[in-house]
Amino acid sequence: MNILQINSSARSTGSESTRLADSIVAKLAAANPGAAIERRDLAANPHPVIDEPTLQALFTPADQRTPEQAARVALDDALIAQVQAADVIVIGAPMYNFGITVQLKSWFDAIARAGVTFKYGPTGPVGLLTGKKVYVAVARGGLHRGAASDTQLPHVKMFLNFVGLNDVQVVYSEGLGMGPEAVAKAQAEADAQVNAVLA
Repeated sequence: MNILQINSSARSTGSESTRLADSIVAKLAAANPGAAIERRDLAANPHPVIDEPTLQALFTPADQRTPEQAARVALDDALIAQVQAADVIVIGAPMYNFGITVQLKSWFDAIARAGVTFKYGPTGPVGLLTGKKVYVAVARGGLHRGAASDTQLPHVKMFLNFVGLNDVQVVYSEGLGMGPEAVAKAQAEADAQVNAVLA
């Protein structure tokens, strides 16, 4: 089993979403001796956002790219290769201002490539990253699960589905900004969810 962990918090330490992602990966590894684990911390190693030179590089045929353009596309290629090689993907996803982090958005933008991770068929887009299990560890300061204020998770699920990642399990840690007792409760409930999901 190849496990890919994506940490998308802006924090390199003290992140609840990363703590949960670490816990999920640890349990997966314990249940699958010999599993290969690859981690990408998007705070420690941020991926560049899409800008005009990036778009020019991506839409230039490979044999016509400048060395600078080829180097920029290669950064995205590396992320795509990681996803393609993974059997299981674990994403730590905190909510920032009701949405995903810029770190996670940049990762999404990097791995969405027409003809590689999705294609357009006669009835619309078809995801090509099939046959993989995804766990999403969601951390939030407030209580948003099942509420109209949750614009984060629909975005995450829609994108994952778009590239063919349809088998998605979510673990929630909510109320982290509501005081020490709420934090303790949120973490205990999240840990219980992890245990239940990976039982």
